Order: sequence, then structure tokens, then C-alpha cells
Amino acid sequence: MLKEVEKEFSKRLSHLYDLQEIKEIFLLCAEEILALSRTEIILQKDRDLGDDVRFRFEALLSSLEKGVPIQYALGYAWFYGMKLKVNEGVLIPRPETEELVALILKENRHKNPKIIDIGTGSGCIPIALKKHLPEAEVWGLDVSPEALKVASENAKNENCAINFVEADILHADKVFPQHNFDIIVSNPPYITPSEKSAMAANVLDHEPHLALFIPEENPLLFYEVIAGFAKERLCKGGKLYFEINRRFSQELKVHLVKLGFTEVEVHLDMHGADRMVSAVNS
Repeated sequence: MLKEVEKEFSKRLSHLYDLQEIKEIFLLCAEEILALSRTEIILQKDRDLGDDVRFRFEALLSSLEKGVPIQYALGYAWFYGMKLKVNEGVLIPRPETEELVALILKENRHKNPKIIDIGTGSGCIPIALKKHLPEAEVWGLDVSPEALKVASENAKNENCAINFVEADILHADKVFPQHNFDIIVSNPPYITPSEKSAMAANVLDHEPHLALFIPEENPLLFYEVIAGFAKERLCKGGKLYFEINRRFSQELKVHLVKLGFTEVEVHLDMHGADRMVSAVNS
């Protein structure tokens, strides 16, 4: 019965999650496998399950008890109302990044802006922007071929025309010789190795370190390179947006001002932490 499966989830995931998290994980799995609403799941705890259904629950549970994040186990994550494919080659989209998208949409003043997302991963940022700004011309850049494969599939599934480019932004000064942009956005690697001890094991063990970590001795590495790129490639009055490590928000703000950006602002996330920076290329 379904309630027996729920008990098995509680038993085998207790070393990783608290009871409320386990309940949420079980419901997500049940929604996927049974194609039922949460209300239906709760009302049908006594329903019998066929062998094929039990096998699917067991396959998910086997992955989850090894610390695989639920999004990787299911193969998708929800972002800005979209069901996007994810695997261990891309970061799992976070709610804070949804806030970054919302900020860009709120502040966009162009009818058909040219936008580039640097370090695009799953493509969540450019696809969300294209969905809400259909006249925009949008690019997504990433160094990882695997990430770009996922991003391209997501864009296709969402019927969004995105120009994906494989390149390392640290060596990409000649990638866009003919293009200027109205909006440049990036959620680059921003976690220092010294912060690893505070991170969840399932993130460390399964999410791509290439997209997470920066050198301890140069925490602003990607921000400095992307800001330099933005000074050359942003149109006059164009805007630069970053998702940031809150530890370095003021340091980044000072750097952007020194480069000549104006209206440099630090924005708080839903938890009240410094999480986004925006700036204008004057």
C-alpha cells in the first residue's frame, strides 16, 4: 500500500533529512509516479500498488538514500513555472535565481532587448526571460558542452529560440565581436573552498563543482572578467545583473563603481541576504 511506501521513505531517508523534508520528497515522487494531486495522494494512502509502481518508487528511493538530490533523481526541476530537465552536469535552479529573473523583467525598458546569460547551465535564466520577453534576442554562454546540451533541450521543450554558445568567459574576448547587448546577466561560480564545510553533502557530492567554486585567493574572478566584458559589450544605458555571494557584495559594488558603472545597487533575496547586484553602463 502507498502508506507502506511512505514509511519506507521515512525509514531510509532519516539520516539525510528531517521528517518534513522527507514528507515533501515522498509527495514529489508520488506525484510523478502516480500522476495524482497531493490531495488525491493523501486520500489514497490505502491504495494497493502494482509491481511496476513499487519498482519505480524503489528506484527513486535507492538514489535518494545515497544523497542524490530529488531534482536529479526525478530528472527535472521547477523554475519560474517551467519544468526543466536537470542532471548532474548542471546546477539545480534555485528560488533566489527566480528572484534575479523577476528583477530583470521588472526593470527591462526595451521592447526587444538583446540579452546574454553567462554561465547558463540548465538555461533557466535565458529561457525564463525569453518566455516573458518573446521579442528579445537571447544568448546563453557556457564552458560545458554537457550543460549546453541540457539547456538546448530545455529551450526546445519550452519553444524558445535561444542562441547557445560554448565558450569560457575567462577567454571569450573575441566570441561576440559583432554584438552589443542591452542586458548582461550572470550567476557565476561564487563559493570559496573554505565555505564547503557549511554546505549540504548532497550538493557537494552531486552538483558540478565547475559551476560552484572559485579560487579562495580570487573570489571576484568571474565578476571582474564579466564586468570587463560588460563594459565593452553593453550598450550605453544597458544593465548588468549578477547573482552574488553575499560575503563579497560590497567589494563587488566598489569594483563596479571603479569601472565606471553607475546606479550600482545591491538587492536582497527573500531571506534578507545580499543576493543580487545591478549596474548601468553609462
